[in-house]
Amino acid sequence: MRPVALDGYGVLAGTLRSHRRDRPDNQGRWFHVNLDVDAPLGRYHCAVDVDSKESAVGVQWKVVPIEAALLPAAALAAGYHDLPRAELDGALDLIRHPVLGCGDWTSGSNLEAATALESTLVVGQRVLAFGEPFDDGLGMHNIHQNQGDPYGSRWWDENAIWQDGAIMTAQPDGSFLAFVSKFSSQAAETDDHGHPA
Repeated sequence: MRPVALDGYGVLAGTLRSHRRDRPDNQGRWFHVNLDVDAPLGRYHCAVDVDSKESAVGVQWKVVPIEAALLPAAALAAGYHDLPRAELDGALDLIRHPVLGCGDWTSGSNLEAATALESTLVVGQRVLAFGEPFDDGLGMHNIHQNQGDPYGSRWWDENAIWQDGAIMTAQPDGSFLAFVSKFSSQAAETDDHGHPA
């Protein structure tokens, strides 16, 4: 049986080279904003999912300013780093983090969510991409909340706390601007296993 949690979790620190949206199609494909991030091992593809087929509302998001002092990952060298799923080790939890867990979610379409994410991105600037590394090749996915999926859903076994995704862009003053998202089918409160409370 698959363990409860993502197969891997960590953060990629690097420089944003470019970003683009998936082309819309009628195949029922998830809709992503794709970031190309340069790091010492090469160029990483970071796929940020901004669509949900699970409800009419779709995706919810926040854009949150956060001080580097509240982000242990801010001091990491460029490259991918595995993170223990614990509060003090740099992992993110969009429900339990003292800053990211505050404030209201905005609900809207995948295009509105994509626009909100793109408004935080600056080509040539340092970014932190939190999520699950690709099994093959350089890249990250599951760059969104990774807990609170309902019982019976295909993502139930991936629920866990302190393994949420985000994209954070460094600001001139040393702080970061974080784009965090969840799907409307995911609970806003979870138990110690990341399942809906």
